[in-house]
Amino acid sequence: MPNPTPRLGRPRDSQIDSTVLRAARELLAEVGYTRVTMDSIAARAAVGKAAIYRRFGSKAELLFAAAVHGMDIEPPPDTGSLREDIAAMARLIRDRLSAPAARVVTPALMVEMSRDSTLVSRFQSTFIAQERRDLAAILGRAEARGELPGPMDPTLAHLLLGGPLFLALFAFHLPVDDTLLDDLASVVAAGLTAHAGDTTPG
Repeated sequence: MPNPTPRLGRPRDSQIDSTVLRAARELLAEVGYTRVTMDSIAARAAVGKAAIYRRFGSKAELLFAAAVHGMDIEPPPDTGSLREDIAAMARLIRDRLSAPAARVVTPALMVEMSRDSTLVSRFQSTFIAQERRDLAAILGRAEARGELPGPMDPTLAHLLLGGPLFLALFAFHLPVDDTLLDDLASVVAAGLTAHAGDTTPG
């Protein structure tokens, strides 16, 4: 079972991390996803390839971290309500996935994951686990405020929020503006609240 609180790779030097990610972003913009290699990233960053593999298990993982997000992000600040917290999280996800580089890397990563179960496991235990921890923090705040009657599995919240956003951006190619995000947050918050009430004993 994946560690519920993993970190991405084993960074030993934050300067190396930032240098590698910057090199990956530059090469992605210059030559495109398929022509970027770990060798070219190592050469551009002036680091050994072994140092990169200590942090990232594959090119797909590295480019996703460079184009979308790494593992040092924090959940959105407390807005004072479950709906507004979810709306803030939705905006973060939208912004991460809407960047031009992310629109290239994310579909390519999905294709690679369909062929590589090891990559699936790493993705679940790093990037997915990070977003799930952010949502767990949001749900915990809602419980503390009395908006939810008890603890909830953040996996459900992740599916309800992330699924529609991914479909809108990569399948339906919809304009995901703040109005759509606010509507989505209202539906997700209402659904979670109703579900929590239905499953509360007594």
